[in-house]
Amino acid sequence: MQDIEKVRHSLAHLLAAAVLELYPDTLNTIGPAVDNGFYYDFEFKEPLKDSDLKEIEKKMKKLSNTWTSFEKKDVSTDEAKETFKNNPYKLELIEEILTKGEPLTLYTSGNFTDLCRGGHVQNMKDVSMDAFKLSRIAGAYWRGDEKNKMLTRIYGLAFNTKEELDEYEKLQEEARKRDHRKLGKELDLFTFSDYVGSGLPLYTPRGALIRRLLNEYVESLQTEAGYTQVWTPQIAKASLFKQSGHYEKYKDDMFRVVSNYSDEEFFLKPMNCPQHTQIYASQMRSYRDLPIRYTDFAMLYRDEQPGQLSGLARVRSFSQDDCHIFCREDQVDKEIDVALKMTKQILETFGLKYKYRLSTRDPEKKDSYLGDPKIWDKVEEWAEKIMKRNKIEFVPGPGEAAFYAPKMDLIATDALGREWQLSTVQIDYVMPERFDLTYTDSDGKQKRPVMLHRAIIGSAERFMMIILEHFAGNLPLWLSPIQIKVIPVRTNHNEYAEKIVKILEQNGVRVDFDNKDENLGAKVRDAKNQKIPYWVVIGDKEIESNKVTLESRDAGNLGQISTEDLVSKINKEIENKN
Repeated sequence: MQDIEKVRHSLAHLLAAAVLELYPDTLNTIGPAVDNGFYYDFEFKEPLKDSDLKEIEKKMKKLSNTWTSFEKKDVSTDEAKETFKNNPYKLELIEEILTKGEPLTLYTSGNFTDLCRGGHVQNMKDVSMDAFKLSRIAGAYWRGDEKNKMLTRIYGLAFNTKEELDEYEKLQEEARKRDHRKLGKELDLFTFSDYVGSGLPLYTPRGALIRRLLNEYVESLQTEAGYTQVWTPQIAKASLFKQSGHYEKYKDDMFRVVSNYSDEEFFLKPMNCPQHTQIYASQMRSYRDLPIRYTDFAMLYRDEQPGQLSGLARVRSFSQDDCHIFCREDQVDKEIDVALKMTKQILETFGLKYKYRLSTRDPEKKDSYLGDPKIWDKVEEWAEKIMKRNKIEFVPGPGEAAFYAPKMDLIATDALGREWQLSTVQIDYVMPERFDLTYTDSDGKQKRPVMLHRAIIGSAERFMMIILEHFAGNLPLWLSPIQIKVIPVRTNHNEYAEKIVKILEQNGVRVDFDNKDENLGAKVRDAKNQKIPYWVVIGDKEIESNKVTLESRDAGNLGQISTEDLVSKINKEIENKN
C-alpha cells in the first residue's frame, strides 16, 4: 500500500498539471497534502465553477498514464527564476526559500514542472484513480493573508482505496446533516447578525439555556472539588498584558480598546489568567492558604481572521471554563490528578472518547517561549510522568505549547470519529515569576507558587458545536431546552392536558404545551423535528384511565404511564444525566 501522504502530494501536482493544460493562462501557486486529501491554489483569469471539476478530474486521470516518475533536479537561483519568470507567486516562494538558506529543487512529471521539496510516489500508475475525486472550490487569500489577492482553491479527496473514499464521503454526508449551524437554526439556538459582527454569536432563550446548563454542570463539579468562582472585567490595561507577555507574543490576536477620556491603552481580554494573578496578589499568602483555586466563566475575545470564522467552532467572543490554581510544588501532582479525574467524568457524561496530546516547545524555535529553558525541560518531563502515572494515552505535540508553558491537551473523538481539542492542563512557572507572586513558606521564607491552568470543556461555544454534532441535535434529556411535549389529540382534551403540564412544571420539568388546533400527526411531527426527548399524547383513553401515553424520541412508544411514574422517570433520568 502506498504512503498516503505521498499519494496526496502527487495528486496535488497532477491537479496543477491538468488545470494548466485546460486553462493555460492560469497561475499555479502552492498545493500541499492535507488530512483527507489535497488542495491547490490558483489565480484564474475567469471564475471557475463547480461543474468544471469533472472535466479537470477527467484530465488528471488521462495525464496520470504518462506520469511514470517524479524527476528531481537541484537548480540555481537563476534557473529557478527563469523557469517561473511569468509566475510572481513562485518567484516570491523562491525568495523565501533563499532567505531560509534551503536548496531549490524542481520536480518534473510528464510536461509539468513544479517548485517542490519532494515526497511523491514513484509512479502514478501505482495510484488508484478511483480512490480520489475533486470535491469543491473555495476562495483563499494568498499565504492566508486577507491583504493579499484572493485565489481559487480546488480541494480533492484522496485515499488508498475506493472503499476508503466511499466511507469518508458517507461520513461527510452524515456530518452535513449534523452541521451545528444547520441544527442551530432548525432548533432555534443561536444566530449571527451583520449588524453585530462576524464571529459574535447571539443566543436565543433555548441556546442560552443549553450554554448555562453546561456551565452549571461544570461549576457543580468544581464546587464539590473545592474550587471557588471569581469574576473579572472583560477589559484590562495594556500594562497587564505587557507584564504577562501576551502583549509581546499575542498582541495581533487581541482587540484594542480606545477610551474617549484617557490615553491609556486597553485590550479586551483573550484569556483570564493575567487578571487571576492580580486577585492572588491582592493580599499576603501563606503556605497554609495553598492551594487556591479560582474558576471564571467571564467572556473572552480574540481577533480571529474573517476567513477562519466558522459558526460556533471559531468565534471572536466566547467564554471558557477557566480555572487557575496557585499551589506549592508538592501539591501539583494531587491538583492535576483531581483535574484529570474531573475531566474524565465530564467527557464520559457526553459519551466522548478521548486521548491527550503532550504539547511541548518547537525545538527549532525555543526563543519563541518565555522562561528558563531548564524549567521548561523539567515541566515537560513532569507532565509526561503525570500522564504515564495516570495511565493516560497521549501523543507528542511538538510546537503546540503555549508561550509560557507546555500543555496536556485533551483531544476528544465524536460519534463520526472526528477529533477536537477541548480541555488543557498546564504547569506554569512563568506567570508567577513575571508578576512576582509569592507566599510565605513554613520556614518563614518567601517562595513562588506554581500556577496551574486548567479547562475541561474549554469554550462553551465550541463545546456546544461539538455536542450538537455528536448527538445530531438529539441532546440528552437534562440538556434539552424542552424536555417533554404535552399533546392533546383534540381541543376537548386540553383541560386534562393542562393539569399534566402544571404537575410536570411544578416538578421542575421543562414542558411545551401544544394546544394548537391541529391534527395529531402534525403535532407529533413537530416534536420529532424539534428533537424533543419525550412527548405525551392525551385523548379519550388517557382521560378515562387517568394516565398519559408516553412516546420517546429514541425508543418509540412506551405505552401508558401514570403522572406520578412519569415525573419519577423524567427526574431520575435528568439527575443521572443519562
